[in-house]
Amino acid sequence: MRSTPIYEVHAVKYAHLPRKAWEVQITPDPHDADFPMDYFVWVAIPLDESGHRTIGGKPIVIDTGFNAQVGKGRGREVKKNPADLLAEVGVDAKTVEDVIITHLHYDHVGNWDRFPKARFHLQDKEMNFATGRHMCKDPFRHPYELEDIVGMVRAVYGKRVVFHDGDEEIQPGLSVHLIGGHTAGIQSVRVMTRNGWLVLASDASHYFWGINNDKLFAIVYSVADMLAGYDKLKKLAEGRIEMVIPGHDAEVMKRYPASRKGLEGVSVRLD
Repeated sequence: MRSTPIYEVHAVKYAHLPRKAWEVQITPDPHDADFPMDYFVWVAIPLDESGHRTIGGKPIVIDTGFNAQVGKGRGREVKKNPADLLAEVGVDAKTVEDVIITHLHYDHVGNWDRFPKARFHLQDKEMNFATGRHMCKDPFRHPYELEDIVGMVRAVYGKRVVFHDGDEEIQPGLSVHLIGGHTAGIQSVRVMTRNGWLVLASDASHYFWGINNDKLFAIVYSVADMLAGYDKLKKLAEGRIEMVIPGHDAEVMKRYPASRKGLEGVSVRLD
């Protein structure tokens, strides 16, 4: 009998953005290579000993994406709202009870209102960052949407936010881990799967290229924390770097199988 519960884990793609190397890297690249970005939400679903979904098991959603209106304002097209796409892997956004928000950038906390029964797991440092003095500076403020931040503050007052100060278990086999770097309070998620610990880096590493080569993404709060974060992500994956899933790499959709037949290009199973 397993001592730690296991989960199936899906990456659900809801948008895509063509990008070049110079647009996403701090460090110079002499080649004008393509660095396309995919936009994902993730979901972890508990499994029983036989590998089937547990009866009454509660899925945990990681991040909530952005909607068509916000996407249009930022030059990004949403193929379908991620809250609706979750239904393709058997998850009803209206009944989800726990949502982990890795950080409060527009593409990770939009659509929070599509999860009416959820409580939101967030790092203290991220809320402090998104509502504090750093938001007076355009480079820090730009990736945040005011209405999303206001909405999350309302959720705090509605007793729907669970704050975490560092690393903490959400439920057996699934935990959050403060990383920092990209933002002051970004957190990643570690999930036990049939193949061992899987680490959903989110934007602690946007691309495989970042964590594999100690390369820096263009939007960064602390370079030192971003680089130290790569080391922490590897440690969380017990040294198996292939078990660290980046937040925006289009390669994810190529490396992993579709969640089920018919979902090619929409959702992949990571475990």
